Amino acid sequence: MLEKINLSRKMSKKECKVLMEQLEPQLSLLQRKLKEYRVPVVILFEGFGSSGKGTMINELIQPMDPRGFKVYTIQKPTEEEKMRPYLWRFWTRLPENGRIHLFDRSWYTKIVEDRAEKRKNREKTENAYNDVLNFEQELARDGMLIIKFFLHISKKEQKKRFQALEDNKETGWRVTEEDKKHNKAYDDWLEAFEEMIQKTDTSFGSWTIVEATDREYAKIKIISTVVDIFADRLAKEEAKAAKEAKGKNVPAPETVDETGKTSFGSSVLDAVDLSKSLTKSVYKKELADLQKRMALLHSELYRQRIPVVIGFEGWDAGGKGGAIHRLTKIMDPRGYEVIPTAAPNDIEKAHHYLWRFWNHMPKAGHVAIFDRTWYGRVMVERIEGFCTEDEWRRAYNEINRMEAQLADAGAIVLKFWLHIDKEEQKKRFEERMENPNKQWKITDEDWRNREKWDEYTKAVDEMILRTSTTYAPWIVVEGNDKLYARIKVLRTVVEAIEKRLK
Repeated sequence: MLEKINLSRKMSKKECKVLMEQLEPQLSLLQRKLKEYRVPVVILFEGFGSSGKGTMINELIQPMDPRGFKVYTIQKPTEEEKMRPYLWRFWTRLPENGRIHLFDRSWYTKIVEDRAEKRKNREKTENAYNDVLNFEQELARDGMLIIKFFLHISKKEQKKRFQALEDNKETGWRVTEEDKKHNKAYDDWLEAFEEMIQKTDTSFGSWTIVEATDREYAKIKIISTVVDIFADRLAKEEAKAAKEAKGKNVPAPETVDETGKTSFGSSVLDAVDLSKSLTKSVYKKELADLQKRMALLHSELYRQRIPVVIGFEGWDAGGKGGAIHRLTKIMDPRGYEVIPTAAPNDIEKAHHYLWRFWNHMPKAGHVAIFDRTWYGRVMVERIEGFCTEDEWRRAYNEINRMEAQLADAGAIVLKFWLHIDKEEQKKRFEERMENPNKQWKITDEDWRNREKWDEYTKAVDEMILRTSTTYAPWIVVEGNDKLYARIKVLRTVVEAIEKRLK
């Protein structure tokens, strides 16, 4: 495909200037309009070395308001980035709603390099492309506009540009031995880029191939393409707003079967034996043993550079805080972080809902403990109407994919649901109300949530059934007895780590 592209296309400077006088104000206006509609935009630039990616990015941003965009140059991953899942550094660089982020190279760069230099086999490459496609699809479904440019030049043109840079004492440093090696292996890179385009050209993230031999032609093609895509998206946003204003945007009812339950009817929580308990003497003995083992394992995790992600969910007053406290009591505080998850703030709301959790994922050898998690999307946000039905329904697969990426990067992923019955919760609420030192733990919202106990039970059952996987299992903890619950959590974590370290 790429070898058939006509790379001799040109445009005069005069014609380019005339067209830019029309395009620049359009681009500036569209940027402001998309900001009003809070549309996040990602624009990727991939292409051969010295094809002009940096130059074209600079040309594109000139008409834009600099307060509304940011440019990232993606170099080889830092040591910090190497210790995280591959997509972590891109998740953490995503724009908030209404902003534009431009990438000089992107999440495709390493995949293409590995293929061109024969570092990865076809199966691993296929898996990498699947992860990237899922990533882009999640972003697009959440409202992000993704624009992808591939800048194409010939082998001869690339060599010519490298030579021109080398001949200038001010730019000679920019040409490396690796660049020359890539030029000699041009056909391998051409094949790898073609594979990239074929596998990842989608309705939610299509590629525009830019004939980049002539600067004026390339500039006009890129800017006119962005203007057209921006205009198309703006038209859709305006139509959507008009439809909503007329009250036609009515959500579809939830699908139920003949019994009135969802297809994932209650089954998990009904089977939990909440009578399980421990005596204080047994508890103290097991606690001391498990904490000692945990402290040693924590050091070994760091030595072997194994990351751990632990999520805690459960009923209000279910004992999450107590379990976390016993788990971390004698761990090295330099090697773990407890992340309490509250309602998202304005910045977090302006991003994909998983963005704030990706920002806290641990590097290799460290432990991240989440006190409430990304599962709020399929529980609180679902029940309270903070997201649409389509959003929470697709979240199951989005979450499974995120956890699979963590596991593929070597992380141990564990998720605990601390379960108590309704009467035990009431008892604990009343105890908190009577204790001045614990009154801060109880709110009017906690009492209101009790009224939706059955709805939450259904949501939790579905959550566990849909997202308990071999690589990120749910552990339901019988929590009516706090001592039993704490020991079960500690033992589960210790045994999971010991199993990995064998």
